[in-house]
Amino acid sequence: MRTEQPTAKLRCSPSALSLLRLLRSRFCPRRGRSSSGAAQGVRGWSGCQQRQEPRRQPVRGRLPLATRRRSAQPGRGARPGRQEAAPGAEMAAVRRVLLLGEGNFSFAASLCGAAGTCLVATCYESEEEACGRGGAAENICRLREGGAEVLFSVDCTKLKDYFLPEKRGFDCIYFNFPHCGRKAGVVKNRELLARFFHSSAEVLTEEGEIHVALCNGQGGTPADQPRREWHNSWQVVAVAAGAGFILSNVHPFEAETIHGYKCTGYRSQDKSFCIRGALNHVFTRSKPLPCLKPVSCQIELEKRKVSFQVPQVLVDKFNRGFLEPSSTHPVQTIKEKLTAKLSQAFPLQDTDCCLPLLHQGHLNSACHSNVFWVTLSPEETPSTEEVPNGLANAVLSPHADFCRDRDKNGWGNAQEGHHTSHQYCLRPSLLPYAQAAIQREAFLPGTLHVLSGPVFRRCLITPSSMPVFHEVVFACAVDRGTENSCIQMLVKNMKSSIQALHQTVSSFELSVSLEEATSFATAELSDFAAFESQLSDIDYLLSVERETSSSCVGIVRTDHYTLASSELVAVFASLNLDLLAMLTCGIADWRMLWTSDTRFLCQFPRGELRLFKAFSLYPPSYVHDVSFWVPEGEQFDEVAFHTIARQVSGEMVTSIRLLDSFQQPETGRKSLCYRLTFQSCDKALSCQEVAEMQLLLREEIEQRLAVTLR
Repeated sequence: MRTEQPTAKLRCSPSALSLLRLLRSRFCPRRGRSSSGAAQGVRGWSGCQQRQEPRRQPVRGRLPLATRRRSAQPGRGARPGRQEAAPGAEMAAVRRVLLLGEGNFSFAASLCGAAGTCLVATCYESEEEACGRGGAAENICRLREGGAEVLFSVDCTKLKDYFLPEKRGFDCIYFNFPHCGRKAGVVKNRELLARFFHSSAEVLTEEGEIHVALCNGQGGTPADQPRREWHNSWQVVAVAAGAGFILSNVHPFEAETIHGYKCTGYRSQDKSFCIRGALNHVFTRSKPLPCLKPVSCQIELEKRKVSFQVPQVLVDKFNRGFLEPSSTHPVQTIKEKLTAKLSQAFPLQDTDCCLPLLHQGHLNSACHSNVFWVTLSPEETPSTEEVPNGLANAVLSPHADFCRDRDKNGWGNAQEGHHTSHQYCLRPSLLPYAQAAIQREAFLPGTLHVLSGPVFRRCLITPSSMPVFHEVVFACAVDRGTENSCIQMLVKNMKSSIQALHQTVSSFELSVSLEEATSFATAELSDFAAFESQLSDIDYLLSVERETSSSCVGIVRTDHYTLASSELVAVFASLNLDLLAMLTCGIADWRMLWTSDTRFLCQFPRGELRLFKAFSLYPPSYVHDVSFWVPEGEQFDEVAFHTIARQVSGEMVTSIRLLDSFQQPETGRKSLCYRLTFQSCDKALSCQEVAEMQLLLREEIEQRLAVTLR
């Protein structure tokens, strides 16, 4: 009988062959890999399949619909920036694909036969049980003739037991419609998935993927339509996070495009799973949560070396080099394009080099609690054991050059050698350095000085509040009476540049407006603008409106007292580059700008801005409450409370909301109750990790804020 089908081992539907070719193009080459393993022990199975003629034959030479959708969205399925494999490399590359819970092996048979792919198909039952199902024996023979390896009695929660260490590097693992069997509830199926993900982590390559197909509603993500209540779903994203995986893509599981596939239910029962609206969930490895050690920074002050301890909440944000000339980060690209546009209207002078990291002196009482104060210590007694990655050299200042006394603006006298205060803080703004630049440098009226760099501000946790961001300041001196025309020309070029940047990545229109600051009350200002207004009076707000939201991205101010000449007026324009990057590239979370995951930066090749494609979809969120008694007679420092929450969670707290405030009539003691929401935008975050963060938060606020926990 087999001689009548000499090409049986090459039988593969066009859609399945195209799918495998796509899989091969998505993984880094792995040469000389083969598969082997023993089969013993059983736990968990997926919906079994049965080969039959499909109702809709895939069109030859085309990808299945779901696959075509994924290939059209490189940022959501494949790793962003990954290139298609060259034809020559495709023949040499070997991709190892593991299929679990195959039942009668119809899904595996539809993928069998593609060159360059090493297929390992497994099932729950023994070989005798599997071969007793209709069509299973034929599919198994076809797989073996096609070079695939077939294993039986495989426990999906103990995968490393079936493969030697050198054989565990699978590039892709499929588990279609997992189920514990019988009338197992959602809790047992979550447990099965949890153990499966932990087991898969031991046999998957670093760049590998896990595909889990679930019936509509089971996953518990917004992609399910209709969506089940969270407690009644399998919570697949949260379960995967416990093993260090993030959901990077989700798309319809279209069984009709897979030649010969039919889902018949667990253990091949007559009643099949309902796979209408089923979804395929694609998981990838997450970067581990960082374990940040204390870091000290060395600087030179008055010809002596001193050090200070970097605030713990900022440790992972120092020495990132986003504004270096060789950087491909979107904040650098936006700065370059802005300055290039302005250079057509103004002579430019870049004064970024050697901007001091520290500011010395007094700040007015309004913003005293919104800066990061540091304490200097001699170099001989550094405050930490190590300085990783050359951090100290990256922030070394050749000298401490601070601004002159400006009582009006709240900045104290801090000239080198004439210190009036020994208080130091991380620079919260570049405005003082811009003021000093146009005084110190030889310049002609109309020359535009450009300063840029990261600035640091303690702030409450809100979606738009950033403890660190990149600021660019444009400063120039013009003849008195011409400052308004200078502002109009400056803003006109900035507006056209911002709109041009946005048009390169999106078809949505971006509206940029200049509004007088006097038309806004202080409570109506964004955190960025409110802090700037505390430094000195501002004249205009530069706002960007996108769809239904509006954000203040810059401020414009004039200074009639900075320059020695009474015939000149200083004009300053400050822009938040991070906010501009988020609005331009569609980045919803400011924390994504600081991610260490390479899947972010690879979406922005040198000099190009693109619409950002999230590589972590529907990240789970966790809610915890904390209540405590405030120390008697003291004002509770809410900014300090938020800063501690940032520190202990590694910026995983996205929201802090006051639930209740209670005061005892008898004693006058005040109790506060806050609700904290934990969520990561780029990493896997499990409920256990969040619980540990919550315990640490309780310990820290009790010790540092002197509260009494309830």
